[in-house]
Amino acid sequence: MKNNILAILFFLTTALTFGQSSAFKSGEYFKFQVSYGFINAGIATLELKETTYNGKKVYHAKGDGYTTGLSKAFFKVKDDYQSYFDINTGQPYRFIRKINEGGYTKNQEGFVNNANNTILLKDYKAKSQKTYNVSDNIQDVISAFYYLRNHDKIDNVKVGETIQIDMFFDDETFKFKLKFMGYEKIKTKFGTVNAMKFRPYVMSGRVFKEEESLTLWVSNDENKVPLKIQASLLVGSLKAELIQYKNLKTNLKVVK
Repeated sequence: MKNNILAILFFLTTALTFGQSSAFKSGEYFKFQVSYGFINAGIATLELKETTYNGKKVYHAKGDGYTTGLSKAFFKVKDDYQSYFDINTGQPYRFIRKINEGGYTKNQEGFVNNANNTILLKDYKAKSQKTYNVSDNIQDVISAFYYLRNHDKIDNVKVGETIQIDMFFDDETFKFKLKFMGYEKIKTKFGTVNAMKFRPYVMSGRVFKEEESLTLWVSNDENKVPLKIQASLLVGSLKAELIQYKNLKTNLKVVK
């Protein structure tokens, strides 16, 4: 996934086979404070709405990320990630990636043909387009988060087990693996919450110190709310914490 930290953040906060009941509903909204070391570096938001796409009922998920305060003077970020995916199956139909990260820019739109297992990727910056062959049930970086929250293994996963999906990102398909580390109680802005702890596997050497440099906590309830992410980078550390939410499927369970 090269060096796109906010993309990873969106996926993991946006990272858990759609089952009989869904962990989310239209109108769900998350807001995260992103910190680099002791510095409040930015904000990331994720919002879900129901709409139609090519005559089909779909969810439209939109993730925005941007730097705040003094961070803008050193490394300005403005990211826009979107996905349109099927309400019943979770399969994506279209995704958007429009980013500006310290001058590194992308402006891409992908169209997924699930019948032919292809993705038509239009690159508006490069004024080009290319069709990629992909696997069954491919996910984009945003749809994958919602897909994983409803995964059929999520409520029965054992410590040490991994959940794996195929994701398309940065013009390629890769295997994304999420290892379950166990249960913890963690302190949040909303109180202490019972959480599930996961260790996503990432590529080492570019941004992260090693493959297991990321840790993710989600609420151990029906919502699977992303609560916190920590990352050890080659230089410094990154943290994202949930500071606001709206319209959860069920009330967040706070133990105290």
